[in-house]
Amino acid sequence: MLNGIINVYKEAGFTSHDVVAKLRGILKQKKIGHTGTLDPDATGVLPVCLGNGTRLCDMLADKSKEYVAVMRLGVVTDTQDMSGQILQEKEVVCTEEEVQAAILSFVGEYSQIPPMYSALKVNGKKLYELAREGKEIERQPRQVFISEIEILSMELPLVKFRVGCSKGTYIRTLCQDIGEKLGCGATMESLQRTRVGGFVLENALTLTEIEELTKAGTILEKIMPADFVFSVLPKVLVKKEFRKRIDNGNYLLKKQMNVTEGVLTEEQGVQCRIYNDEGVFCGIYEYRAEDRQWKPVKMFPVM
Repeated sequence: MLNGIINVYKEAGFTSHDVVAKLRGILKQKKIGHTGTLDPDATGVLPVCLGNGTRLCDMLADKSKEYVAVMRLGVVTDTQDMSGQILQEKEVVCTEEEVQAAILSFVGEYSQIPPMYSALKVNGKKLYELAREGKEIERQPRQVFISEIEILSMELPLVKFRVGCSKGTYIRTLCQDIGEKLGCGATMESLQRTRVGGFVLENALTLTEIEELTKAGTILEKIMPADFVFSVLPKVLVKKEFRKRIDNGNYLLKKQMNVTEGVLTEEQGVQCRIYNDEGVFCGIYEYRAEDRQWKPVKMFPVM
């Protein structure tokens, strides 16, 4: 079984679920999971977890993300993008300076209402399923964080910009909110995700490329190990005589560990990467000051 993460370039027309289903066929294994949905019309980075890497799905979904979007001013749709039904059209009379000021005003934390056409669940049912039934329900606003916005080009009514943001940010909704602030409305014309955590667009592979590499027997070269996600944490090897402790997911003491990368301090909440004496990644441990012990946060058994 393949273990780790593969950086997939999701093409337009595929859902994130479609990508997983196709990879199961290409790689001939069932244990595969994606790290958060990307709209069917959107393209770009979709890290997909394999084998023991599926234990990372929730962690990768929490990572910061970066997108390049094209926004169309003067149009409002029911889906907040151009795939939906047009609800309103207005003439765009604002200047480029006014547009730029409105866009940049969203840098920082702001309260965003999730769109009806989204995979969020309410009472066990996805919002987009309710929307397709013609139902609209009240959604609670959520705090999201926009770390940066760079305007790449502006040919009104179209504006292309790059945005870095926290998890849970809907770029479609950001476009609509910008349009509301300008008074002319806006919708998302196109979207490409360029980064998820440490996974970037330049290294993403299409499904066709993955299939070709699999047939050639070289796909392992493109699969990142699970510990790649935690490369900023100190690296610790557990002494050979204490190997059973990590095999069983037991707590550790500092005298049972050798630090090989970074600096390890015994402070509440400090985490580290744990490896056995053969250098095999086993999991993430965290220091609990009240017990004076290192305890497992998440283990990654080899499958």
